[in-house]
Parts: sequence; structure tokens; C-alpha cells
Amino acid sequence: MSPDLYSARPADSEPRPLQRYPRTLFSVPVRFQSLMPGGIRSSRGTTLDISEGGLGAMVCRELRVGEMVEIDVPIADATLSIVAIVRHTSSLRSGFEFVGLTPEERLQITSAIGHA
Repeated sequence: MSPDLYSARPADSEPRPLQRYPRTLFSVPVRFQSLMPGGIRSSRGTTLDISEGGLGAMVCRELRVGEMVEIDVPIADATLSIVAIVRHTSSLRSGFEFVGLTPEERLQITSAIGHA
């Protein structure tokens, strides 16, 4: 057996294969909304990290992979209402991929996290 198979590396030392953009630690309170049978469901959470393509967050409700949500994210002096799809979820954190960001919204995010 090759020793490289079990070489230790910190879990976050390299981007995950599906991540196209570098993540930056980013912790702000956010609000999530989704359309459910019977109406709109809102909940709160806290972001853990953000990139041009999505964010990770702790959310105060169960989510389903593939569910579409609107996330109100305070960035600089504004609050962006971003549509995202739930890409993964666990009892500790969920990952969201942004859908349909405008160039202006993308610029606001990259400027706020220092990747512009």
C-alpha cells in the first residue's frame, strides 16, 4: 500500500472539487425564504463562508438538497437578496450555490471579501 493513500492534510487546506471559487470566512446573520406547500417559509441562520459562487451557513431549519431558497445577505452597506440552491446539508451546516447573480451582485460580493 502506498503511504500517499493515507497522507494527512487538513480538511480545508484545498478547495473541494466542486468549488469553483475560493471561499472566505464570512459570518453574518442571514434570512432564508422558500416557497413551500401552504406558503412561504422563513428561517434565520448565520453564514460561515462565502465566495462568488455560493456560501456555507448554519440554518435554523431542515433543508432539502435541491431546494431553492432566497437568502438575504448583508454585504457592506446593502442587503442582497440572492436566489440559491441547496447543494448539501447536515445537522451542522448547509452549502448553497448562487443562481443568476447579476454582474453587479457578483462585484459587491468580491469587493466585500477582498477578491476583486
